[in-house]
Amino acid sequence: MPVFEYAPAPESRAVVDIAPSYGLFIDGEFGEAGDGKVFKTLSPSSEEVLSEVAQAGAEDVDRAVKAARKAFTTWSALPGSERAKYLFRIARIIQERSRELAVLESLDNGKPIRESRDADLPLVAAHFFYYAGWADKLAYAGYGTDPKPLGVAGQIIPWNFPLLMLAWKIAPALATGNTVVLKPAETTPLSALFFADICRQAGLPKGVVNIITGDGSTGAELVAHPGIDKVAFTGSTEVGKAIARTVAGTKKKVTLELGGKAANIVFDDAPIDQAVEGIIGGIFFNQGHVCCAGSRLLVQESVQDELLDALKRRMGTLRVGDPLDKNTDIGAINSAEQLARIRALADAGEAEGAERWAPECELPSSGYWFAPTLFTGVTQAHRIAREEIFGPVLSVLTFRTPEEAVAKANNTPYGLSAGIWTEKGSRILWMANKLRAGVVWSNTFNKFDPASPFGGYKESGYGREGGRHGLEAYLDV
Repeated sequence: MPVFEYAPAPESRAVVDIAPSYGLFIDGEFGEAGDGKVFKTLSPSSEEVLSEVAQAGAEDVDRAVKAARKAFTTWSALPGSERAKYLFRIARIIQERSRELAVLESLDNGKPIRESRDADLPLVAAHFFYYAGWADKLAYAGYGTDPKPLGVAGQIIPWNFPLLMLAWKIAPALATGNTVVLKPAETTPLSALFFADICRQAGLPKGVVNIITGDGSTGAELVAHPGIDKVAFTGSTEVGKAIARTVAGTKKKVTLELGGKAANIVFDDAPIDQAVEGIIGGIFFNQGHVCCAGSRLLVQESVQDELLDALKRRMGTLRVGDPLDKNTDIGAINSAEQLARIRALADAGEAEGAERWAPECELPSSGYWFAPTLFTGVTQAHRIAREEIFGPVLSVLTFRTPEEAVAKANNTPYGLSAGIWTEKGSRILWMANKLRAGVVWSNTFNKFDPASPFGGYKESGYGREGGRHGLEAYLDV
């Protein structure tokens, strides 16, 4: 097979203007934190400081919640058709500024520009368009003829899809008449702050959306605030459990979208080349920083060798490097802390007897990087088969029968997603009915649509985001 060389094709950083510092966005205005505290946000591909961001404290959280409460009275009273106009406007502005936002997301997060440009940003706009369409049709959503909004939603989003997770949270909240206080992840605050500017550009009334930046302590203050009616969180299972304990005994409504350890199941009749592409996309998309990543490959014994040979050839073509290069397949790990966790779990896999393999790969000298890696000889007892790595590491297990595949796939505390690769439609339906996973993909993986609900079971959380189902979490039903 000929090897093609790729000349660098970097996207221009000039399309995005990052200010040296950013304040909190409360009641339609940017301002410093009450105590003046700040933190720095880094580019994970180079470790350069991108900007300085305000660290919100308890006083700032209280101001943001009060601003959202004040705005709720008039926002919730607007006809749905009027709220829809703002959402449509936001969606169109996102489309107009998509190149700028994609570059910003890749700089602050480390993901390849090809993904932020072609996957993240189109989906962000699509979610606002989709829920704009629901805003004046809530009486027909199946939640009563006159469903009411809850009030103020406290929303906390992760660092793996900063702008997309913001859209998942804010779009349905606004469509249903709620107001929002949102906290982005500490390592990726910039796209949320740029979204605050989009809200002003769209003429959104003051206080309807408030963006407060900070670390975990800021999120804890937001969750515990008595003025919050709804908590929406996407992130680790550990933090999700802490949030559940905090809101227990209160009247706050809560949805949690947490970790995962998805099984990508390949049968002997599956089209190998198509399955390999699905496996690659399932685990190496966004450096494996995906809660529903297919981090466990279950392959039928009779095709294991053939599939692994094809998979290793394909992994050898993956390009790791500058996230702003349009040729890049795998970007930077989001933080030094996450890189350390990936390394520790990969080392544990070797220590426990699994066989580690990675293609020859020259990693950049600065920044946080990890080569695409797979482990064979993995058993269900290995840590790499049980714990969420949240990185570009694939564990390979085998099975002989569909029943064994189901048993192994379900042998996890998580239950977020799964993939099935086979030509038999009846087998797909049988498997999907048996798998304890919120999302089951058939002969594909990591496909999303704003009209389709997403969420999990067990330690992957509860509640659904997206689709008609995503409205329920923001309505008093």
